[in-house]
Amino acid sequence: MTTLTTSPAPAPTLRPRATSLRQAWIPMTALALAFFVEMVDNTILNISLPTIGRDLGAGTTALQWVTGAYSLTFGGLLLTAGSLADRLGRRKVLLWGLAAFGVISAFVLLVTTSGQLIGLRAALGVAAAAMAPVTASLVFRLFDDEGLRMRAMTVMVVIGMSGFALGPIVAGSVLASFHWNWLLLINVPIAVIAWFGVRRGVPADEAADLHSAPLDLPGAALSVLALGAASYTLTSGVEHGWLSWPTVGVAALALAALTGFIQRERTTAHPMLDLRLFRGRTVRGATLAQLGGSIAMIGTFFGLVLHFQYAYGWSPMRAGFANLPFILTMLVATPLAEQGAKHLGHRVTCLIGAGLLTGSLVGMAWSVEHGYLAIALCMVGMTIGLRIIMTICAVALIDAMPEQQTSIGAALNDTAQELGTSVGIATVGTVLAAVIGSQLPTGTWTTAMVSTFFTGERTAYLVLALLVGAIATYGANTLTNSRSTEEAH
Repeated sequence: MTTLTTSPAPAPTLRPRATSLRQAWIPMTALALAFFVEMVDNTILNISLPTIGRDLGAGTTALQWVTGAYSLTFGGLLLTAGSLADRLGRRKVLLWGLAAFGVISAFVLLVTTSGQLIGLRAALGVAAAAMAPVTASLVFRLFDDEGLRMRAMTVMVVIGMSGFALGPIVAGSVLASFHWNWLLLINVPIAVIAWFGVRRGVPADEAADLHSAPLDLPGAALSVLALGAASYTLTSGVEHGWLSWPTVGVAALALAALTGFIQRERTTAHPMLDLRLFRGRTVRGATLAQLGGSIAMIGTFFGLVLHFQYAYGWSPMRAGFANLPFILTMLVATPLAEQGAKHLGHRVTCLIGAGLLTGSLVGMAWSVEHGYLAIALCMVGMTIGLRIIMTICAVALIDAMPEQQTSIGAALNDTAQELGTSVGIATVGTVLAAVIGSQLPTGTWTTAMVSTFFTGERTAYLVLALLVGAIATYGANTLTNSRSTEEAH
């Protein structure tokens, strides 16, 4: 593990670490539920986007905001939340986030307009930002053994990604009998159970495990501005045009904030994110590979939600169950990441994952006109690639961070994924809007409408293949050849 830090090395902790997953079942269950509810919320509204659009009179751009508002605040605040958790206490910040997440979700019953729903999603993103980096960091710190850490992170990824994929299925089932407003209420009982589990099973942080340096408030503000403006640039390009003044202006703001953030972190005595960490191949490569994987996953899901319900005319429930190949493959492919790392090393294994992502996207472009079976096969290949990249890169990235900054490492991992979410949605949304317009036709589509949609979808997946192939392959190739979770720097 790297020792690159401006703070003194932490004193050895006296708290005993678990020696098996079974021994840590209470904190593992609570943390898995916290991760699960966050991932469910990422997708539970996706399958209902057509229903929401018809009910609230929302077009393609508004539907992008229903999904993107969550990503905008979530991605913008992740680094700040991770930095706070490393200073105030990871368990404390997680409890705050879970409580806020449950309370805010309950307010969905009052939503009557698309603007209100977008605002609610933005608020949920703030609460989720306090949860995401902490769950991974705490799971990692439950164990000393590297093999147990890999298995624990594997369990977390499987549960979280299952929640990501189960969201549409749950949503489709609920929509068969209830109004879509009820979808976010599912968050409430899960958040409550997770809160009590964390309270009982996760020990409070010891002072020696926390970062003693003061919070870099200017750096935090600049990171929020840079990440938020960058995410909004992608949505504004679809809504107003890529050369319009709003898009160019917010892009310039994002660039200026990013420049200011880099300058601040290079010169301050106590940076929120020590940029010297990116000199290490692990941090740089894992972050980029995670970004590419997220672009592929979210872009594909956004396109398929519209594909199943508009082009095929399927009900929300049937469209939700169409994601079963993703869930089943996620479970079956569990050993692949660990065995790949053990026998081939991180770099080669992740290169295989990047190849599967790119090839699956090319296959998806072909499959849109060849029926569900072809699409399902491409989903299987994509899921295996995602499974490999997400597990290996998450473990390697957190392990590469100094002991007192594991939450900021997890936040960096999640920030890459959330930026990928914005890029994936913006890419598919931009192409579809250019081909079929900003408003999706309602009612039964004619053959000509379906054909036009397929053209836009095919183009979007090919663009994603080029983008993901470049980013994920470069990131994977930057990793070391380590065959364990302990990287050499």
